[in-house]
Amino acid sequence: MRDDIPRVPADTRSRILDAAELLFKEHGFDGTSMRMITGLAAVNLAAVNYHFGSKELLIQDVFRRRLADLNNARLARLDALEAEAGGAPLKPSRIVDAFFGTALRMAADMEGGGHTFMCLLGRTYTEPNEFVRKFLAEEYSECVERFLAALYRALPEVEHTEILWRFHFMMGAMSYAIAGTDALQLVTGKFDDEDPDRLAPRLMSFLLGGLRAPLADGGN
Repeated sequence: MRDDIPRVPADTRSRILDAAELLFKEHGFDGTSMRMITGLAAVNLAAVNYHFGSKELLIQDVFRRRLADLNNARLARLDALEAEAGGAPLKPSRIVDAFFGTALRMAADMEGGGHTFMCLLGRTYTEPNEFVRKFLAEEYSECVERFLAALYRALPEVEHTEILWRFHFMMGAMSYAIAGTDALQLVTGKFDDEDPDRLAPRLMSFLLGGLRAPLADGGN
């Protein structure tokens, strides 16, 4: 068994999820066969069918088991910030940290599977899959609406449509960054500073800069 998945997962279902998560991250959804999953998880196809029923349901459960925790942590942080503010609008930086910073902290979890999951999530945004996109849109809807509402209050001078676009760009930037530096190395041929501890402050600074940037002047 490979060294980058837990050697003794709690149960067969967890072993299948761990294997599928890792393989989906490395090969994509279409590039990962059920045979690859059963081989890495050391189970037979009947076990996968028993626990999940189909590859699509397995994909959903791979996302659902960690995405629920991620979004709950985001909402809990937002609730705490809004309670602390006592009804006043929040600072945009605190909203951005509650949403994107929470994801970056999960991505820093190299032992518990958070890093693998966030890399998979990043790959999902850079390699479109209509089925997964629709599923994620449903899973994200409540959480994203709460954060957008907070941003609308925090930035009353910015049109809602503009905030929606900027949030979309921020999601893409985070996904691309978490997916790793391979693409940047491919373009530049070098990457002098690969310290993972520097990713979060670099990315957060970039995201806040984009959120606060002056509006474009009619495309001129």
